[in-house]
Amino acid sequence: MGHFGVTKTLHTLKEHLFWPKMRRDIERFCERCVTCKKAKSKVSPHGLYLPSPIPDSPWIDISMDFVLGLPRTRTGRDSIFVVVDRFSKMAHFIACHKTDDVVNVANLFFREIVRLHGIPRSIVSDRDVKFLSHFWRTLWSKIGTKLMFSTTCHPQTDGQTEVVNRVLSTLLRSIIKKNIKTWEDCLPHVEFAYNHVVHSATKMSPFEVVYGFNPITPLDLLPLPQEQVISKDGKARADYVKRLHQQVKENLERRTQQYEKQANKGRKRVTFDVGDWVWVHFRKERFPAQRRSKLLPRGDGPFQVLEKVNDNAYKLDLPGDYNVSATFNVSDLSPYDDSTDLRTNPFQEGGNDVSTTMPAKVADPEVLPLGPITRSRAQKFREVLSLTCTKLLDSFDDVSALDNKLFNVLHIDV
Repeated sequence: MGHFGVTKTLHTLKEHLFWPKMRRDIERFCERCVTCKKAKSKVSPHGLYLPSPIPDSPWIDISMDFVLGLPRTRTGRDSIFVVVDRFSKMAHFIACHKTDDVVNVANLFFREIVRLHGIPRSIVSDRDVKFLSHFWRTLWSKIGTKLMFSTTCHPQTDGQTEVVNRVLSTLLRSIIKKNIKTWEDCLPHVEFAYNHVVHSATKMSPFEVVYGFNPITPLDLLPLPQEQVISKDGKARADYVKRLHQQVKENLERRTQQYEKQANKGRKRVTFDVGDWVWVHFRKERFPAQRRSKLLPRGDGPFQVLEKVNDNAYKLDLPGDYNVSATFNVSDLSPYDDSTDLRTNPFQEGGNDVSTTMPAKVADPEVLPLGPITRSRAQKFREVLSLTCTKLLDSFDDVSALDNKLFNVLHIDV
C-alpha cells in the first residue's frame, strides 16, 4: 500500500472493501506501523520549556562556550573562549587557539575569570571534548564546582551562551571593516561595549549589576550634568547593591516567565519513567552514518529508558555500535506502544492477533529479559543463556561424579 497516511489508505481500501468503523481501524493500524515509525521519524514538539534556576548573586553560576572558525590573527589565535555570568549577563571574550588542550583552557579560565570573580559554584557547557575530559571533570570535582552539560545536538540547554556568541559575531562584523584578521585587537572594545549596554532581561547593564555603577565612558567626560550621584557611605552603598541584586532577580524571573509562556506555545508535556520503551529520531548531525542516505530509516527502536535526568532529558539503553551519547532530549523521543508489533495480520481470517512480546506473567525475569526484542536485549539474553548453560553443565558434572561414587560403593559391596 506504499505506507501512506490514514486518508490515502482509507481511500484506497474503500474502492474494494468496507466494514464498520473502518476509519478507526485504519487509524490504529497506521499508528502502530513499525515501518512508518522508522521511515517517517521526525523531531516532535515534546517537552515544555525548563528554565535553569536563577542565581542569587553574580558570578556563582556561569556558562561557557567557544566561537570557532575565525581567521588566524598575527599571534596565531583563531578562536574565542566565551564565559558568561547567568545572573548579571556579564561576558568575557578571551582569544585562544582552536588546538588548545584542556590544560590551556583551564589556565585561561583561572587567569581571566577566577582572578577577577573567584570560583563559581556551577558551570554550564556543551559536550565539547575539552569539557568532557577526565582532567576537567577531576579538577572541578576537587574544587567542589558542579558541572552541567547540555544534551547532545540540543544547544537550547545553553541558550544564553549561544545568544552571546551570535551577538559577539554581529559586533565584530560591524566594527571590523576590511582587514578581518584584526578581530583580536577589537575584542576588548567589543567586550566593554557589550557589558556597558542595558540587558533586556535584567533591565540594567552587566557593569551596574556587578559593581553597582557604570564605568566612565568618553561621554561621561563631557561637561554634562550628572543625573545620579552615588553615595560614598559604605553602608548605604552595600544596601544599594543588595536592592539592586534583588531587583535584577525579579526582572530575571519576570523575563523567564514571559519566555516560558512564549516557548511553550505548540508544545506538549511528555514524560517517561525508568523502564519505559521509546522510539529515537535520528538527527543528521548526530547520526551521520545512519542518515548518510535519504533512503535509510530516520528512526530506530524501541530502546529502554535507563535514567531520567530531568523532564526533558533521558538516558537510554542504546547499543554501543551507535557510538554516540546515550542521553537524548525528549523532542527526539516518542512513546512506544506494545501493540505496535504487527508481525501478525489482524485482518487475516483465523490469524493470531496476540502480540509476540512475552507477557510478564509467563516470562521468568531470571531466564528471559522482558519487553520487545532489541539488539541490546538480545545481547543480554545471550549472556543469560550462556550463564544458564554453564550452570547446567556444572550440575551435570556434579551428577556424574556422584554416579561414579555410588558405582564404586556398590561394586565394593558386591
